[in-house]
Amino acid sequence: MSAIEKFSALIIPSVILIVALLILFSKKDYFSSFLSGAKDGAKSAINLFPTLCALIVGVSIFSASGASDFLAQLLAPVCELLHIPADIFPLIITRPLSGSASIATFEEILSKCGVDSYEGLCASLIMASSDTVIYVISVYFSSSGIKKTSYALPCALFVSTFCVLLSCIIARMFF
Repeated sequence: MSAIEKFSALIIPSVILIVALLILFSKKDYFSSFLSGAKDGAKSAINLFPTLCALIVGVSIFSASGASDFLAQLLAPVCELLHIPADIFPLIITRPLSGSASIATFEEILSKCGVDSYEGLCASLIMASSDTVIYVISVYFSSSGIKKTSYALPCALFVSTFCVLLSCIIARMFF
């Protein structure tokens, strides 16, 4: 084990020890601050629970109904024109909706097409450059109490589309 590995293995335990010692020997009441923060976090989690339940049910219904397959067939001619591989359609559709569904789809693409394939590279770039738009909008807007969200979803979906197109262009350049 090299010196750098030993040093890096000790960084996190050292930080935890230093923080614990500062809390123990400080005259301020850090424990009550911690409890106050934990209480606020629990309130936020309780307030977000209905939004998360609705989102999970909606994504499950969308996937189980076959709407994602229908949408993939509908978009196939346009994506062929743009040189977007057909194997990544399910990822393009699930990525804005659900993180866990897009990870499962991503793993399926990598096992089917290979890690070093054009499809695998496109999928990797899409996963790295885009986010779960519907989840982010619903969770953050509901937790902050924002009601006027009319432009947020179209703008976010436009950026996600741009990420898909740019990911495929970059993958084409390097493949």
